[in-house]
Amino acid sequence: MANKYVNFITDEHLLFCIENLHKAYLRAKNNITKKNFYSNKVDTIKLTFDAKFNDIDEEDLIQSEILRQIDKSINNSIGTFHEQVLGGIEGFEVGNLSGFDVKADDNTLFADIKNKHNTMNSSSSEALFQKLARYADDYKKAKCYWVQILAKNSFNELWRGEINGKEYSHSRVYKISGDQFYALLSGQEDALLQLYKAFPSAIDDYLHSIEHNHSIIENSAIDEIKLQTENSNRSILDQITFDNFSYYLGFDKL
Repeated sequence: MANKYVNFITDEHLLFCIENLHKAYLRAKNNITKKNFYSNKVDTIKLTFDAKFNDIDEEDLIQSEILRQIDKSINNSIGTFHEQVLGGIEGFEVGNLSGFDVKADDNTLFADIKNKHNTMNSSSSEALFQKLARYADDYKKAKCYWVQILAKNSFNELWRGEINGKEYSHSRVYKISGDQFYALLSGQEDALLQLYKAFPSAIDDYLHSIEHNHSIIENSAIDEIKLQTENSNRSILDQITFDNFSYYLGFDKL
């Protein structure tokens, strides 16, 4: 029986990957309590300008800020999603915290997957190259890849260049875009396109298959803050400023 979604992994595996990502979304949403929202200090000066210059209601603005924090958490989970999908291709497996993200069963390929091309600074780039070079040295038949799922171009090339003032190159260390890596592992040139086109129906099928848990509380931060304003008579922004900076000179009078 032909697969419903893509040709290179089973329908069951794709739905499993979507389920894991959905759980990550729920965890991220449920994690935004007031305490967590405040953990890195909220820039209410910027938010005041945002509210005025962009003509945004304060509550909508805070919801947007909460969603921004959720988005930061989700970006890592999207990378994990791609690892799991690629690890489901026959002949490959996920690293599971083994130092690599995906490898060939016969140790002829190792890969470190980044969701976006610009997620590393020079120090992390240097550390990644050195790690991939060690795999290449330890496994003489292995090709090792820095995978950029969302890259600026489509490419599969040796990774060489200057990092932190040092010249780096290795005959079996590569950098590769997401489309080319999906094609390499699956043997199908349009594999990433297949996945992209399958998302709407696969996600809908997954969501229809689960029972919605109405007891889940999402984004409790805004409700906690609004409850405080009922007693303090502060605006939402003033309440957040007070909560974050009441120790600043005069701010305890807000």
